[in-house]
Amino acid sequence: MTEIRWHGRGGQGSFTASKLLGVSVALYGGKYAIAFPSFGPERRGAPVLAFTRIDGKKIYDRSEIRKCDFIVVLDETLFSESFFDDLKENGRIIVNSADKEFYAKYDSKRITVVDASSVALEILGKPITNTAMLGALVAVSDIVDLEAVEKGMAVFLKGELLKKNIEVVQRTFLQCREAVS
Repeated sequence: MTEIRWHGRGGQGSFTASKLLGVSVALYGGKYAIAFPSFGPERRGAPVLAFTRIDGKKIYDRSEIRKCDFIVVLDETLFSESFFDDLKENGRIIVNSADKEFYAKYDSKRITVVDASSVALEILGKPITNTAMLGALVAVSDIVDLEAVEKGMAVFLKGELLKKNIEVVQRTFLQCREAVS
């Protein structure tokens, strides 16, 4: 089973990214997936968590994920060194940051840094990084292929919004593929 934990703030789309991944995998990736949030009455900007589980068989566990294959951090102010303790043996953290030098002190096989905010601002005109981080996750994980994600996004997004978000996913996907190659 592949388990992903998403860290973001209310309004950044952490749960939406989790759902987009789940739909992409379930409808176009040939596996089972569940996606669910963990938040209460938080307001916009408050820390939120979302989770995605992916497996070749039906998934019944809806508990919060503690040991992760991937931890995706949409807002770098939520990053914590303790996240490394939450990773499975070959797990990886993907963090949105323009400051790659700050993260250079960590094992590059355990962390990927992508400036998702800049990509989102350039293409969407807003610093909503969920699809940018989804592209980064797909690039470093091979959980599902890029084409499946683009099809999965079309389930929830339409028109110009879909077109722009596909461009965001493609951009961060390519940036991260080049970085890990």
